[in-house]
Amino acid sequence: MMPNRIFSVTEINYEINEMFKKDYKFWNCWVTGEISNFKDHISSGHWYFTLKDANAGLRVVMFKTKNSLVRFAPQNGMEVIIRGSIRLYEREGNIQLYAEEMFPIGVGTAYIAFEQLKNKLAEEGLFAPERKKPIPKYPRKIALVTSLSGAALKDILNIAKRRNPQVPIIIIPSSVQGETAAKEIAKAIDKANNLNDIDLIIVGRGGGSIEELAPFNTETVARAIANSNIPVISAIGHEIDYTIADFVADLRAPTPSAAAELAFPLLKDLKVTINQYEEKLISLINNFLFRKEHQINDFRASQKLAQAAWRIGQYRQNLDDNAYRLQQSLAGFIADRNGILKLLGSKLNLLSPLNTLNRGYVLAYRQSGVLLDSVTKVSIGDELILKFKDGIVDCKVKKVSEDDLDGDKG
Repeated sequence: MMPNRIFSVTEINYEINEMFKKDYKFWNCWVTGEISNFKDHISSGHWYFTLKDANAGLRVVMFKTKNSLVRFAPQNGMEVIIRGSIRLYEREGNIQLYAEEMFPIGVGTAYIAFEQLKNKLAEEGLFAPERKKPIPKYPRKIALVTSLSGAALKDILNIAKRRNPQVPIIIIPSSVQGETAAKEIAKAIDKANNLNDIDLIIVGRGGGSIEELAPFNTETVARAIANSNIPVISAIGHEIDYTIADFVADLRAPTPSAAAELAFPLLKDLKVTINQYEEKLISLINNFLFRKEHQINDFRASQKLAQAAWRIGQYRQNLDDNAYRLQQSLAGFIADRNGILKLLGSKLNLLSPLNTLNRGYVLAYRQSGVLLDSVTKVSIGDELILKFKDGIVDCKVKKVSEDDLDGDKG
């Protein structure tokens, strides 16, 4: 009887590999065993070995991009725990564990939890260089988040006093170990962000065991640092100690003392820098004034300026000549018109009301000074002023008539 289908080796291996991919329990699984036949492929940097126990063996490959993060040197016979995915290497038909992480047995769950949280936060981008804020070169005020009784605080204060006692320091106390420490540290970082004029935060403590440094390996502290609007320097433990807080912080200092050296600008250097800037500024001003003075002298000596000065002199002389001629012409004009003015004056005098008074006439005014030129503007009882050539008379109207003195009404 003929089979329904004949598979090629490639097809079979492909189908087996697809089965592994579809079965989620083979994704991101943890496997423990003993290293055997370890090979470090020098040219590529990849690791190849067998993970075995008393009854079976499993081939393992760990590529360079992954094994570069392993913090110990693997050796044959070493008991390890590995996180990775099971796949089929189709070309050889071998089932292999493609390793992502590897830890020696005995590191404990705390170390595994540390690596898992570190990977999680790294995938979220919390360690990315582009997220890190620049550390201010000349901070106005610095906040310290640490224990009041710890050696870290004393170290930082001593170095700050030596380097630059003029930089104000705000101490925000917090526990740095114990069950409540993580929340206290996060709360202190948030408090520093709500204060005025804080340019930099230092979060730190002295050295200790992995259990004592545990609060700085928590997601609570990591996110508080990541959410800080103010740059954060981590200063936790000794130089060999690394915590999650160090990866998230904008700058890691190997020790609290080193953090103070990085954070507080040396006052002596600042004074030297200011003096250098002052000398440079004075030099720039003097050079600028010298160049401008040189340009003015060149301009004064240039032919164009000399020619312009000569023209200005010519214009001034012409102006003086024109002013003299205008003055002479105006004097003649005034003299010629004096006679005309006298003649007009005599004619105006003949028409003057005062001259009329000299001939025996009288001018009548109201009390307000308004001249009356018609009898129609006068009423009985009006008080008038009569102006004669030699004085005035106040009078009151008793009768008003439109007839002249010699005529009849008719």
